[in-house]
Amino acid sequence: MFQPLPLAIGLRYLRAKRRNRFISFISAASILGIIIGVIALITTIAVMSGFQREIRDRLLGSVAHVTVEGTRAGLDGWREVIAAVEADPRVAGAAPYVRREGLLSGGRTHAALVMGIDPASERAVSELAHRMREGRIEDLRDGEFNVLLGDQLALELGVQVGDRINATLNEFSSTPLGAIPRSKRFTVAGIFSMGEYTADSTFAFVALGDAQRLLRLGDGVTGVRIKLDDLWDASAVSNDLLRSLPVEARVSDWMRDNRNFFSALSMERTVMFILLSLVIAIAAFNLVSSLVMLVQDKQADIAILRTLGLTPRQVMAVFIVQGSVIGVVGTLVGVVAGVLLSLNLGALVKTIEGWTGRELMPSDVYFISGVPTAVYPSDVASVAVVALSLCFLATLYPAWRASRTDPASALRYE
Repeated sequence: MFQPLPLAIGLRYLRAKRRNRFISFISAASILGIIIGVIALITTIAVMSGFQREIRDRLLGSVAHVTVEGTRAGLDGWREVIAAVEADPRVAGAAPYVRREGLLSGGRTHAALVMGIDPASERAVSELAHRMREGRIEDLRDGEFNVLLGDQLALELGVQVGDRINATLNEFSSTPLGAIPRSKRFTVAGIFSMGEYTADSTFAFVALGDAQRLLRLGDGVTGVRIKLDDLWDASAVSNDLLRSLPVEARVSDWMRDNRNFFSALSMERTVMFILLSLVIAIAAFNLVSSLVMLVQDKQADIAILRTLGLTPRQVMAVFIVQGSVIGVVGTLVGVVAGVLLSLNLGALVKTIEGWTGRELMPSDVYFISGVPTAVYPSDVASVAVVALSLCFLATLYPAWRASRTDPASALRYE
């Protein structure tokens, strides 16, 4: 009795038993459709966000957040660059590197990107030390000419730990016989798996001193790799470094280098959001149907309420309340069920794999084991807002029809 009159009547209609069971069935179908649509949308967005996060993390396990390279053959004064970079509180670590393309020959020949690194410094900028399947990153010692290979690259070359391979780099030496590419035999000291196909099938790491000696760089390097405390600061840090570095250099960051790739993932996620929102829209159309039939069924009640003094706006509010409550209930149940399903989807997939004896996400195909999910409050809120908005819009036309009811015409045959 303390509630506003339209709200009280609308809630009363929801609790009342309806004479027309078909209307009740359509209302139940509307709620079920909203629940299923919200669950599907939240789960799909969570899976796509999980894959995007997994790909980004694996990519950044082998790619630096920010890279400083020389504008010519190499980076001059790289020690001063590292000192200047590490003075920035946003920087977690920095390490020099040498990079050259080349061919590796073992049992077979395969193109590779040979990276000369300092093992001690590399721990601060990449996950290589934690991704070793065989051997250790400390096995890269100057003068021993050891090499660490990605597992896919080792498979392509047909080699294992302890085997010898020949590295021919894209660097030439002038001799009386002409230009000859520089080559050296290396011993496979370890195999790593970064979990990202490009890195595992392309990268070969050698000691920084060995790469400098082979390429005759002296103390020179190709550039400096930088890791940040917050990877999203990459663009700001790279812009600051361009203005403050003590030497002339080219600065790039992971966001700029992989912009097209992550833009494509973001676009795909947006398209899926729009397409799956149509499921909720279909449920909202069912809500329109049930409310239109309810308005027809309640013609006499509306006429009586009008004669008792209820204004057209209040009549409209009665049916808006009824449709909105259906939308709120469906959205809330869908949000709770969708979040719970998303958080437990990985365990559910493993259970299904155990029952069927088949791997739904083969690691040798997708290079990601299981189904990663990431539930972000902003995504859940967006789904809830879309569902509630569609349900509210679905109530407007039936409610307007109810407000236009003529009491005299409605009561003529009663």
